[in-house]
Amino acid sequence: MNVEEMKKAVAKEALKFIEDEMVVGLGTGSTTAYFIKYLGKLIMEGELEDVYGVPTSHQARLLALEVGIPVVSLDEVDAIDIAVDGADEVDPHMNLIKGRGAALTMEKIIEYRAGMFIVLVDESKLVEYLGQKMPVPIEVIPAAWRAIAEELEVFNATAELRMAVKKDGPVVTDNGNFILDAKFARIEDPLDLEIELNTIPGVVENGIFADIADIILVGTPEGVKRMER
Repeated sequence: MNVEEMKKAVAKEALKFIEDEMVVGLGTGSTTAYFIKYLGKLIMEGELEDVYGVPTSHQARLLALEVGIPVVSLDEVDAIDIAVDGADEVDPHMNLIKGRGAALTMEKIIEYRAGMFIVLVDESKLVEYLGQKMPVPIEVIPAAWRAIAEELEVFNATAELRMAVKKDGPVVTDNGNFILDAKFARIEDPLDLEIELNTIPGVVENGIFADIADIILVGTPEGVKRMER
């Protein structure tokens, strides 16, 4: 299987966890997009009933509406049964780095609240330790981005303001904030760093998701493999 086939395979595997009358957190990104499309198809064909989606971003919301998934907001539901999303890095202890799509704050809010959090990745996202390949995205208040970038030097990290591709200037999140991409040499204790980064004034949220994933579905050339906590 090539990478796209791996993404489709894990997305289809995640459908096995969805049942009637569930509220589903809908993640952001290319792998989760396949899941949203497949879920919408099952709903439209009547194979699933009374399933509602809580999107983590404008991208997820627009796609869900396009494929026929009834969308509700976080404050309209009492609970989220399951959340499905991708990840940029996964370590052997199932800690994650997320946020390349700049939707990390709402992703963390929804996925932390979910009864079960399932992560979809292809095998290229597996690393020996967090930070091996990817920087940690940090959502920050725009007025504070430079001060926060300087503060991150205390953590021996180098931070860059993420710039937009199809517009001038920096990336602006759905919440109206900026993203700093912070490169750490090696993240030894993901949970501790996740907590510490959020104590910096002006930081809204960071892309370390420690001790939160319940199941990780990994696409490989041999098929889908499962990691469980």
